[in-house]
Amino acid sequence: MQPRPVVNVEEFIGKTVGRRVPPSGAGLQKTLNQVLAGQKRGVCPRGVYRFHSHEEADAWTLKMLNRKKAI
Repeated sequence: MQPRPVVNVEEFIGKTVGRRVPPSGAGLQKTLNQVLAGQKRGVCPRGVYRFHSHEEADAWTLKMLNRKKAI
C-alpha cells in the first residue's frame, strides 16, 4: 500500500476561499467617496450629540446639512 500524496496537482480546485468580489454598485460608492473627499467639511460636526426628541435631532440635522460652507 502506497501513501497518497497530500495535494493532487492534477485535481481542479472548484472554489477559492477568501477572495472578495466587489459588489456591482461599487461605482456609486466610489463617486460618493470622491464627492465627500472634495468637501472641506463633513456632513455634520464630529462628536456625540444628545437630543430630547427625534424632532429636535431631525431639525439639527437639517440645519447642519443646509448651512453655508465657510471659505
